[in-house]
Amino acid sequence: MKKGSIIKKIVWGTWIGFVFMLLFIVTYVYMVSIDMFGLFGPMVDIQTLENPKNEYASELYTEDMVLLGKYFRENRTPIKYEDISPNMIHALLATEDIRFEEHSGIDMMGTLAIGWYLIKGDKRGSSTISQQLAKNLFNTRGAQYEGSLAENNHKIKVIINKTKEWMTAITLEKSYTKKEIMTMYLNTVDFGSNAYGIQVASKTFFRTTPDSLKLNEAAMLVGMLKAPSLYSPVYNPDLALGRRNTVLEQMKKYKFITVLQCDSVKAMPLALNYEVENHNKGQATYFRSHINAYLIKWCKERGLDLYKDGLKIYTTIDSRIQQHAEEAVSEQMKVLQKKFFSFWKGRNPWRDEEMKEIPNFIENAAKRSDRYMQLKAAYGDDVEAINIHMNRKIQMRIFSWNGDKDTLMSPMDSIRYYKHFLQAGFMAMDPLNGHIKAWVGGIDHKHFKYDHVKQGKRQPGSTFKPFVYATALDLGYSPCFEVADLPVTFETADVNKTWTPKNSDGAYSGQSFTLRKAMANSINSITANLVKRLGPETIVQYAKRIGIQSPIDAVPAICLGVYDVSVYEMVGAYSTFVNHGVWTEPFFIQRIEDRNGNILQDFVPKTVEALNEESAYLMVHMLRGATEEKGGTALGLNKWGLLWKGGEIGGKTGTTQNYSDGWFMGITPHLVSGAWVGGDDRSIHFRLMDDGQGARMAMPIWAIFMNKVYADPNTGIKQENFPRPAKPLSVEINCKTYHDRNMQYSDSSMYQGTGKNQDLPKDL
Repeated sequence: MKKGSIIKKIVWGTWIGFVFMLLFIVTYVYMVSIDMFGLFGPMVDIQTLENPKNEYASELYTEDMVLLGKYFRENRTPIKYEDISPNMIHALLATEDIRFEEHSGIDMMGTLAIGWYLIKGDKRGSSTISQQLAKNLFNTRGAQYEGSLAENNHKIKVIINKTKEWMTAITLEKSYTKKEIMTMYLNTVDFGSNAYGIQVASKTFFRTTPDSLKLNEAAMLVGMLKAPSLYSPVYNPDLALGRRNTVLEQMKKYKFITVLQCDSVKAMPLALNYEVENHNKGQATYFRSHINAYLIKWCKERGLDLYKDGLKIYTTIDSRIQQHAEEAVSEQMKVLQKKFFSFWKGRNPWRDEEMKEIPNFIENAAKRSDRYMQLKAAYGDDVEAINIHMNRKIQMRIFSWNGDKDTLMSPMDSIRYYKHFLQAGFMAMDPLNGHIKAWVGGIDHKHFKYDHVKQGKRQPGSTFKPFVYATALDLGYSPCFEVADLPVTFETADVNKTWTPKNSDGAYSGQSFTLRKAMANSINSITANLVKRLGPETIVQYAKRIGIQSPIDAVPAICLGVYDVSVYEMVGAYSTFVNHGVWTEPFFIQRIEDRNGNILQDFVPKTVEALNEESAYLMVHMLRGATEEKGGTALGLNKWGLLWKGGEIGGKTGTTQNYSDGWFMGITPHLVSGAWVGGDDRSIHFRLMDDGQGARMAMPIWAIFMNKVYADPNTGIKQENFPRPAKPLSVEINCKTYHDRNMQYSDSSMYQGTGKNQDLPKDL
């Protein structure tokens, strides 16, 4: 056979082979694209490609635009190309796809290596950034895209998946610019540690932003992309360091950095600043937990998903005021807990009304614990097995005011340990618009989940008294009206029994006190006197109007604040006095936007005109008595210098039976705040008034907080006086003048002039 004929046959054979291969590829691609006979699995449709849906974390912001927290299944926050450091772009190109700017989704040079990798069993492949985006964005390797042909053959599955990713990558390249593809890729890629996308990864591993990533940081993050778990700098720092240096070598190879830069950065440590976002860390943890349930309900009603729709929730919280509140609670509770431990050293603090230790207290508490419930489900009525596990020491991390501690402790011991801790609740609100500025629901959200601002309700004690006095003032009494400190007796349902409330010291002076001084000194007998005059039903009606929403029975005992209320509603109610008599429902969300910035809802608080403006101002005047009258229960604020720095302050302390609850409510022209302190169980408390009263337990929180707020010019809150009503007062508040005018009235009938046009109190 002639040589030319052989060459001709080879050429023809090559052409025929090429044409056959081309036809095969075209046919194969066509079959994959239409999923012939269900062999290959469906492709991502064009509409999905043009409008890719990804899960984005919803973000919670303070009023001053500080990120409070996120709600997510995949913690991802999208950013723009302009917000990404060139270091990150260059590191990614050098390591993952150096010909990114040249190809149209498929790197043909890299593709030729696929067969070799398959033969070796290497799973790397040669995916471009566009192909990786297709895989990340649309989960092209998910079960929903799998056909019958690949069910039992891994290599066929790899080939089909690669084909789909090539085709999807080409379509992506037609639909988006290179910058858009790069941005989409960096917004979707998984860095491990529940960090999806470069924005979250930058914050998680380095506490920085993508535009501020340094060379060593960018190289480490890109290095992780090959295998986030294997190259995790947290769990495998040596491997992560080696992989980072490989990325730097690639950057040097492709002239993105110099030899000197490469060598100097390779000599650096990883320099991590690692912290995974969660609801137990950061500011306003209790607030974030509370608002979570509300947002889930709000989203459900509108067909939205809080955990993937990327909503922007703008709250009323002020990050600076919140920080001051958290610091104030921590500073006071750390000191108070030390006293509490010292007071009960060697003894258990759970006591009944006679101050005797409650038997089986811990055993009963244990039965309400999650651990006990789990064991009960596993062992049923096998008490012995449950007790063995409950008393077996295990490794655990426990809370302490000096930081978490690792220790060996049984579940029973841990319950006993935690029951010794006092808790706190604190809320601050702008009384003029209802904006909640600070919310501290406890001492540590990681270890104590129960929220003591709104979830928890306790007896308010004497902090309820202002609602009794507000009723009297609105019905015509003057702050200067005098009542004698004498026993007041009420009939009870039992005709054979009566009830006479006692003063805190058990004595009655017999002296007459103005209403202002009586409230300032928190004299129980005089509050009881007003309750008897006005009627419990009337007082309950006023309390409800002013802002108390919890159930209250119209009984004489309301004079001592025996019905449970929350810090949340107490702050809202006291704000009514400062807000000219208008109750504004405390609210915590200003607006919610979708991830594109479209406003979904603006929130407006509910308001009710509860008191007339004059009555409200008179109550502010009354509350100031605690800091101005001799014997006022809030004069202790002098210890923190709050009473001589200028500006008017009002307040009310509260202490309940056996010192189970300590309260302080404080008012200023622009901030109303409430603090509660006590044990999670009412039986856990101090034994003596010295440390167990509201002025010692709760008032210091308010004092520390206000000093911090006043010292911080960024809060915009200054020490000012309360504004007076525009109209002249119809009630005399100068008690000397009032007394001179009322000398003509006899006190024998128990009534004096009210000060309003010198008339007797209204007939109730």
